[in-house]
Amino acid sequence: MSNDRIPKDGRKNYKGHPEDEKRQRDALSGRFEPKPDAGGEAIPLPEGPTEIIETDYQIGQHNIEGVKPFAFDVHNPVFMISALAVALFTIVTLLFPTQLEPVFTGLRASLTSNLDWFFMLAGNVFVLLCLGLVLSPLGKIRLGGPEATPDFTLTGWFAMLFAAGMGIGLMFYGVSEPISHFQTSLAGTTVENGIRTDWAPLNGAAGDELAARHLGMAATIFHWGLHPWAIYAVVALPLALFAYNKGLPLTMRSIFYPIFGDRIWGWPGHVIDILSVFATIFGLATSLGLGAEQATAGLNYLFGIANDSTTKVVLILMITGIATTSVVLGVEKGVKRLSEINMVLALALLLFVILMGPTMEIISGFFGNLGTYARDLVPLSNPFGRTDDNFRQGWTAFYWAWWISWSPFVGMFIARVSRGRTVRQFLIAVLIVPSLISVLWMTALGGTAISMTLAGFEGIADAALELKLFSMLGNLPLTAITSFIGIVLVIVFFVTSSDSGSLVIDTIAAGGKVDAPVAQRIFWCSFEGLLAIALLLGGGLGALQAMAVSTGLPFTIVLLGGCWALVKGLMGERRELA
Repeated sequence: MSNDRIPKDGRKNYKGHPEDEKRQRDALSGRFEPKPDAGGEAIPLPEGPTEIIETDYQIGQHNIEGVKPFAFDVHNPVFMISALAVALFTIVTLLFPTQLEPVFTGLRASLTSNLDWFFMLAGNVFVLLCLGLVLSPLGKIRLGGPEATPDFTLTGWFAMLFAAGMGIGLMFYGVSEPISHFQTSLAGTTVENGIRTDWAPLNGAAGDELAARHLGMAATIFHWGLHPWAIYAVVALPLALFAYNKGLPLTMRSIFYPIFGDRIWGWPGHVIDILSVFATIFGLATSLGLGAEQATAGLNYLFGIANDSTTKVVLILMITGIATTSVVLGVEKGVKRLSEINMVLALALLLFVILMGPTMEIISGFFGNLGTYARDLVPLSNPFGRTDDNFRQGWTAFYWAWWISWSPFVGMFIARVSRGRTVRQFLIAVLIVPSLISVLWMTALGGTAISMTLAGFEGIADAALELKLFSMLGNLPLTAITSFIGIVLVIVFFVTSSDSGSLVIDTIAAGGKVDAPVAQRIFWCSFEGLLAIALLLGGGLGALQAMAVSTGLPFTIVLLGGCWALVKGLMGERRELA
């Protein structure tokens, strides 16, 4: 429902409940009090005229509560269905790992080979929508109302966007992806029975080292640049809009109010939230599994610890225990401190590689890689008429599904820290700043690895994916120290991802409440670790990727619907300001 109010003189009537003088005063003053006994954390009130949505829904009204010592506060049926499904899947995978391994492998191959075009088209829609909103008059709309001011300084905001963008993936793929694309591009194309069997992006660059380097870096940046951040943006922006401007809970179902109306509090909303939980927990499990693979490989490389399933399981259990402790300590003492440690260590490692590696080559390569990325962006984004099936399906389709599965988690975090920014500021910052940081990271680590390979060192190219980072650091000074920092970074990323992810999943499964009993966060944190163990034992990296793609597929459909709801919501705000 529209909320017409003029805070300066209060002469325009409030549409809705004229008999309720208090609500009328709140509306005229630009405020909208939370409903009594709503529970949870109150969303900051809109400042200035906004299109407030009136609803009788109270946060947590469908929840089931328990009393001490078995205190809980969970949404029925979102928590029940999500928890039982995840628990059952984990148990079955742990009991039958050998039998399920070919199932996971076949599932991933089937989805990415048959639906790669769908994932790629959806990614393009997200990018074009974000760029269109930046250029449109809707970009002037401010999150939180026209009179809202940012909750954080520009520097602090950028730092938090950087923290959201950094993760285990950059540690795992920072060296391995650029060097892999460089190698396959340099080797050129291979055709057997009329079908390409190579993994080179586009048409490769057979025998041309410079062209292969440019193509390899462009393909890498394509996977870490505008597209993934557009995916996060189309979740974060509507979450912020419908919470801060329209007075709805900060949950995924709120985005779809323009489509379903008050039915979002029923089964349409339940399905959206359940899919959000599935996408997030399997996306996190994929990242945790990658982190375990790399941390175990690093411990073997540095200390000779056995690189086997037992070590990976023990490592996941230990790190899950640390993450659980962080959950108990809370956001301020837990996640915040670990994130600050992460920031310092990541910056230190990046600066070390830049200074100790081919410094001028990295600096010039940063700008050169941006140019090659811009040049190859359209052909790499095109889902049709290409022959590089292995690259397009094995890399791009998987990445897009993985980013989509992470989008509820990252999107909610970005939404929480972006109140007071205009839509234009929000989109430019969310798309450009983290993308530039990713380009710098990939250029420094991946570019250094390529330079070492061209100089004659073959160790990086021959190493397994999870060992390529440590192999590269082994050719720089202070190898033991930097490799240990690399392991610590992977572990801390592991902990912060599990901790923060547990908070988001618990908020969704608790009907939008952010102050639910700690035991529920411990539950989700524990099952993230168990799920990662189950998938590693039941098929390794292939199983992890298969579940990320599987949960990313239905959530892609959810996000496409969310794009339409976002535009409609922004147009409502535009009319309110007219």
